[in-house]
Amino acid sequence: MPREAEPSLNEKQFIVQALGEKLRLDGREFDQYRPLELTFGDQYGVANVTLGKTRVLAKVSAEVTVPYVDRPLDGVFTIATELGPMASPAFEVGRPTETEVLLARLLEKTVRRSGALDTESLCLVAGQKCWSVRVDVHVLAHDGNLIDASCFAVVAALRHFRKPDTSIASGQLTVYTPAEREPVPLSWLHSPFCVTWSFFGDDGETTLLDATWAEEQVRVSSCTVSLNRHGEICQIAKLGGVPVEAVALLQCTAVALTKAKEFSTFLDGKLAEDAKRRNKGGFMAELSSENDR
Repeated sequence: MPREAEPSLNEKQFIVQALGEKLRLDGREFDQYRPLELTFGDQYGVANVTLGKTRVLAKVSAEVTVPYVDRPLDGVFTIATELGPMASPAFEVGRPTETEVLLARLLEKTVRRSGALDTESLCLVAGQKCWSVRVDVHVLAHDGNLIDASCFAVVAALRHFRKPDTSIASGQLTVYTPAEREPVPLSWLHSPFCVTWSFFGDDGETTLLDATWAEEQVRVSSCTVSLNRHGEICQIAKLGGVPVEAVALLQCTAVALTKAKEFSTFLDGKLAEDAKRRNKGGFMAELSSENDR
């Protein structure tokens, strides 16, 4: 299996020495993200996120299914990740790496377990029928900080998604097509975002945001804080590496809150732009353009 070539010893030493002198190779500040771009597809629920050279595509789908036996009043919500050779030679289809497992777990804890999506609203008939909402995350290019980019893509795709409208009469469930009734958005409670810090130096005294792939190869530890714009922390993941001082962790959390607010404002603006674009000419105009395609 081919592996991505790691930076040479000279490259690693150069990166560490530059960080020691408060410099990053791309000229960013230590608490600055790379340019973030978000575009939505023609279909509802498709979000393409670009963070520097890292690119992630998230697609939401929904189907009617049977709820879990132990949760008859809830719908089903799952997140699936895919890291293939197109993103990096280090990934192989069907053989999850540690990076893919970690990404899947953090997305699960941040979005699903935090109750961002109201799963009770997905229930159609108690114990019999419900919506099953699935988010497929495809990493198209890997240049570091997959966690933050993937989380943003998942949240953006879910907030953009529209599911078919339904009705129940005499115990009979009817699912309407977009031509019959306008699709409805998901019941969304809050928008959590991941903010990942990387630590450098023998004691992890140097911290920076949004590490590139090269910077990730020389870091001694990392910590991901998941929170929403209201400061509600969903989870903090500090896995391995050197210990982090409590004061440093509090400082990282404070900056993460600022970044989460910026992400939320940015996403709200993009959703408003997309809604305005789709509503130009009315809903029937959108249907006619869809038929033309």
